[in-house]
Amino acid sequence: MHPSAATSRSASFPAAAQPRTALLTGVGRRRGIGAAIARGLAADGYDLALNFHAPYDRRVLGEDADVELLAEELRALGRRVELLPGYLEDPAVPPALVGAARDALGPLGVLVTCHCESVDSSILDTTVQSFDRHYAVNVRATWLLLQALAQQVEPGTDTPGGAMIALTSDHTAHNLPYGATKGALDRLVLAGTHELADRGIRTNVINPGPIDTGWMDDEVRRACAAQTPGGQLGGPDTVAGLTRFLLSAQGAWIRGQLLLSNGGFATPAG
Repeated sequence: MHPSAATSRSASFPAAAQPRTALLTGVGRRRGIGAAIARGLAADGYDLALNFHAPYDRRVLGEDADVELLAEELRALGRRVELLPGYLEDPAVPPALVGAARDALGPLGVLVTCHCESVDSSILDTTVQSFDRHYAVNVRATWLLLQALAQQVEPGTDTPGGAMIALTSDHTAHNLPYGATKGALDRLVLAGTHELADRGIRTNVINPGPIDTGWMDDEVRRACAAQTPGGQLGGPDTVAGLTRFLLSAQGAWIRGQLLLSNGGFATPAG
C-alpha cells in the first residue's frame, strides 16, 4: 500500500456537498475555451470568479478582452460573477486570486486553469526570458493555484474538498517553451490527486487537441482537420462538455487522468 493511502479519505465523497463555486483562469475572450467552460458551469448552477489578463490577449492574439460582456451574459442567468484581472507570471497573484474568489463567493469547489503563455519559438531561437515566462505562467502559477485551493481544506475533516482541471497540449515542435512547460504542468496536476487525497481534492488534465478560438487561419484549419478522423475540428464547447462531466457526480470517480479529448487528432490508424 502506498503510504498516502492510509491517510486518504475513503472512496465515498465527503459528507458536505462540494461548493458550487468555481475559479477559472484565462477567461479573457468570449470565444475562448475558458468562456465556453464558464457558460457550461453557469448552466450547471455554479457561481464564478473569472481571471483574465487583457495585455496577453492583445500581445499574443491581437484582440481585446471582452470578459465584461461574458460576465453580463452569465449574470443574466442568475449567477454571481466576479472578475479578477491579474497576470499569473507574478507569484503573488495565484494565491491572491484564490483569496479574492473566496471572499466574493465563499469556499471554492472548483478550479479550472485555462490560462497559458504561448509564443512560438524553437530550440535554436527561444530566449531565456521567454522560457522563464512560459514556466512562470504555465507551471509555477498552476502549482500555486492548486496549492491555494487545497489550503482551504483541513485534512481529515468533513470539510468539502474540490476538483481541479487543467488544460494542456502536446504541441511542442516550434512551440518549444509552451509544449515543454505544458508537460511539466501535466505531472504536477496529476500528482495532486494522490498528494491531496486527504483533503478531498481530485485532479485531471484535459488535452483538447487543436481548438480554433480565433488563432487559426484557413490553411491551419484545413491542415488540422485533415489530421482528424472525419475531417472535423473540435470547438470550445467540446472542451466545456468534458469539463462539466468531470465535475459532475457521474464523472467524479475519474481522477488523476490525462484525458485526450481531441477527436482522434494525429492518432495513427489501427
